[in-house]
Amino acid sequence: MVKVAVVILNWNGKIFLKKFLPFLIRYSSDSDVELYIADNGSKDDSIPFLKASYPQIKLLLFDKNYGFSEGYNKALFRIDAKYFILLNSDVEVTQDWINPIIRLMDNDPLIAACMPKIKGYDQKEYFEYAGAAGGFIDTFGFPFCRGRILNVIEKDEGQYNETTEVFWASGACMFVRADLYKSSGGLDNDFFAHMEEIDLCWRMKNMGYKIMYCPDVSIYHVGGGTLPNNSPHKLYLNFRNNLLLLYKNLPQEKFHSVLFKRKLFDGVAALKYLASFSFKEFNAVYKAHKAYNSMLKNFRLKRSELQKSVIKTMHPQILSKSIIILFFLKKKQKFTELEF
Repeated sequence: MVKVAVVILNWNGKIFLKKFLPFLIRYSSDSDVELYIADNGSKDDSIPFLKASYPQIKLLLFDKNYGFSEGYNKALFRIDAKYFILLNSDVEVTQDWINPIIRLMDNDPLIAACMPKIKGYDQKEYFEYAGAAGGFIDTFGFPFCRGRILNVIEKDEGQYNETTEVFWASGACMFVRADLYKSSGGLDNDFFAHMEEIDLCWRMKNMGYKIMYCPDVSIYHVGGGTLPNNSPHKLYLNFRNNLLLLYKNLPQEKFHSVLFKRKLFDGVAALKYLASFSFKEFNAVYKAHKAYNSMLKNFRLKRSELQKSVIKTMHPQILSKSIIILFFLKKKQKFTELEF
């Protein structure tokens, strides 16, 4: 069994593989690290390129695009390792990017997953949207990060340079214990893409484990490589999956009230889109709620099963207030201005 398996899930991403694999090869030369690319049925020439240029990388080939969740599950459940690193294809890794986090996890068996500092590829002095310096959620399930609240991204000035426990680790670069990943069921296939890593982290935290952020490693992420930020389909997945996330993981005492209020927030968002003639966005929110309702029977069973493994339900990394209200009404747009 290898100690660390780095796994990139690829879908028509030759442009990123060509650009960023040289960094991965250069900085992942440890003998106890294996590199994998799992391909989600790419239609470009990713696979011929990889076979010709990087024969040392192991390939796992799938017949179609299974999405982020199922694609990773199909790959990771076939790999025997102590740690998995889920790594986006549009990430530039840096020197010694693996060892500091592995040492941290080796020294604390309660750490289920960990992430590095994620900065922007195009603006390397700024944090990057998808993870920044560690993920959190508010009381209604809206995600945000140290270094990024909604669309406001902070410059990295060393303000988040301490190792700390967070609520979720970004799927752009997530270190996770392989045995725990498998025993917890991995990513939820029904999510397809977006918020699946938050769901996994919440489940593991409910089982009594910790999710950590390690500032000793920095990586640079392009972001939006598969779906652009203004994609209605991405909006649909985010709204739908956020509701599913809450349904699965909320403690029983907050279950009904939080879901009810969250739906009100979504209703306000939908009306705002309608008022501004953003009909594709309005339709995305409508379709998200329709899909959520159609999936409830299956998710009722999932929630029932998950409740059997819950050890801890109160997490200090959940903001007790609404990040939306704090951001827009109280103008609190930096993590350091929030009071948990």
